[in-house]
Amino acid sequence: MNIETQVTVDKSETKSAGAGIVAGVDVGGTFTDLVFYDAPKGEVRLAKVPTTLDNQAIGVVATLDAADVDIAALDLIVHGTTTTTNAVLERTLCKTGLITTMGFRDVLELGRRTRPQAYGMKGDFKPLIPRDLRREVPQRMDYTGAVLTDLDEDALRDELRALVAEGCEALVIHFLHAYANPAHELRAGEIAAEIWPNGNITMGHALLSESREFERGVTAAVNASVQPLLRRYVERLADTLAARGYRHDVLVMNGNGGMVSARIVAREAAKTVMSGPASGVMAAAYTGRRAGIPDLLTYDMGGTSTDVAMIRGAEPAVSHEIEVEYAMPIHVPMVDVRTVGAGGGSIARVTAAGLLQVGPESAGSTPGPICYGRGGTEPTISDANLLLGRMNPDKLNAQSSPVSLDTIRAAFADKLGTPLGLDPVQAAAAVLRLGTARMADAVRMVSISLGEDPRDFALFAFGGAGPLHATAIARELGVPRVLVPARPGITNALGCVVADLRHDFVQTVNRPLDQADMEEVHAIFARQIAEGTAAIRAEAVEVEEIRVICNVEMQFIGQTHLLRVELPGPTPSRDALQQAFEAAYFKRFQVNLPEIRPALVNVNTSVIGRRAEIDLAKLIDAEGRKPTLTEAQTGTRQVHFDGWVETPIYWRDHLPLDAQLTGPAIIEQMDTTIVLEPGDRADQDRDGNIIITLGSTAA
Repeated sequence: MNIETQVTVDKSETKSAGAGIVAGVDVGGTFTDLVFYDAPKGEVRLAKVPTTLDNQAIGVVATLDAADVDIAALDLIVHGTTTTTNAVLERTLCKTGLITTMGFRDVLELGRRTRPQAYGMKGDFKPLIPRDLRREVPQRMDYTGAVLTDLDEDALRDELRALVAEGCEALVIHFLHAYANPAHELRAGEIAAEIWPNGNITMGHALLSESREFERGVTAAVNASVQPLLRRYVERLADTLAARGYRHDVLVMNGNGGMVSARIVAREAAKTVMSGPASGVMAAAYTGRRAGIPDLLTYDMGGTSTDVAMIRGAEPAVSHEIEVEYAMPIHVPMVDVRTVGAGGGSIARVTAAGLLQVGPESAGSTPGPICYGRGGTEPTISDANLLLGRMNPDKLNAQSSPVSLDTIRAAFADKLGTPLGLDPVQAAAAVLRLGTARMADAVRMVSISLGEDPRDFALFAFGGAGPLHATAIARELGVPRVLVPARPGITNALGCVVADLRHDFVQTVNRPLDQADMEEVHAIFARQIAEGTAAIRAEAVEVEEIRVICNVEMQFIGQTHLLRVELPGPTPSRDALQQAFEAAYFKRFQVNLPEIRPALVNVNTSVIGRRAEIDLAKLIDAEGRKPTLTEAQTGTRQVHFDGWVETPIYWRDHLPLDAQLTGPAIIEQMDTTIVLEPGDRADQDRDGNIIITLGSTAA
């Protein structure tokens, strides 16, 4: 658990217009979601419109119009974007050049001597910057920051002009050991500013001041490659909103779960990768804290994939070592979200070996699952849910035209049932069991693999498909409770509304602990706290308080991987660091190694500006609630659990605030469906969250 330092905030120093009317807009692969919150009136509006992939700004404005929001009256817009995420995953990147130390231009390609496939003799890897655009200049520092070779400024100018002539739109300056002494990178940046035709210049040390030239170089390359794309997008969005009367700043979600002004977000564009998943995790932490359930395993299931994360003490786990895909480590702080290729659109098929397989191939949104009526012919997890009665065929948000259950049943019989010797219902049940196992494995990645017991957590289920499978996954893992928020399908947009301002800093020390200068360590913490506090106070958003979280990354000398050690404050003693590291190492690996000396590698600080609370109970209109469960029930239908059961169906917005019900039951709402299995108990709290206690623990 993080132990925090509090910094007093003088609200007269902030530039906020009050931030009383806020819109949170999250762009997903299929839908763009809006949560509008008018604090003075206590009013909430919601909207969901199709994402406009060619220009996401159109979809952002469309959500505001769909909710009948007066854009000119807004105090704040917070935006989660997939612009950089999609660019990185799809490799639709800007042409980028690299200037590096003589003899080191192939570092980005050599990597860490790993392979795309652990077994086999072939694989595919394409570096972010091709070799002909990676240029070398005479220059060299050693690991202490001492100059071995002066920067050849004439050679630098020649290579810069050559890259401009090649049509490069962005530039990376990445010199060996610049984290220890950035003088050469800073001088190269000054020279580049005279020659480069735009401001898309990334200096490796400025983005990531840590050792390991491969990771630092890749992070800088990602930043530069997406920087022009993000800059153009946020400028276009700001212009579009300004034309509609919006007079304030737009804040953009970062992957660390905090926000930054659109005016400066492109400077560190790599930090917006994983923006969407991070906003959902921040909403989960916020919701769990208010509900008195601070320890959560989050489970966000969409159409293509499932994202999972761990929250301990209402603080999401943040990692500096996220690898987006093979040989693409992005070493800036991001919420530690793991992804598995299992979503509502995951295709089920029988392999040549006669085995059932679910995913990772997805039907996507086009043609999508069979039940979407867009021409899909392959059975998917969504089709299995529909066939088993868990979903209402008349209330599919993505459905283009009705598809009969007979059509879906025939597909399951032909493509799965016959090869496996099962009837269509048995085949659909098998698809759900296998999909559940895959998604449970993803949750294990963020819990058991990190030394945590899933039974100590509650499962926070969101996304359009998450609540459909939550209780089954909880049973698989032994998790006793499931928390379903009021609006699971728009949780990422809610994260934009409730997220705090946040700035993270890292500085490499890389010394054996017994040789580290502790006064220097304390000075690094002090500089990081001062810089982060100044950055938050400069933002045009009012904050209630500023929180400071200090930690270090350490390892035993000779080891490769780092272990994060949380600290009670910014002035730790050497003995305190030794004891804290040994305790953290034992907790993770259950072994003591007193004969090996530890090394202090990185000094990290997170500075967080906490915004005012919002009332989550407003997410469900109180006027729509019915006085009894009977009045909230819309009917019954046959649902398959271990067999077919006549199951009551409820409309969530009509449930009494103090509703208690026992499964089997189906709870439907605008953005998702919740499955309550036989013997489970559901209770609704003051914020409208549904807390499900599983079978044997429900008494």
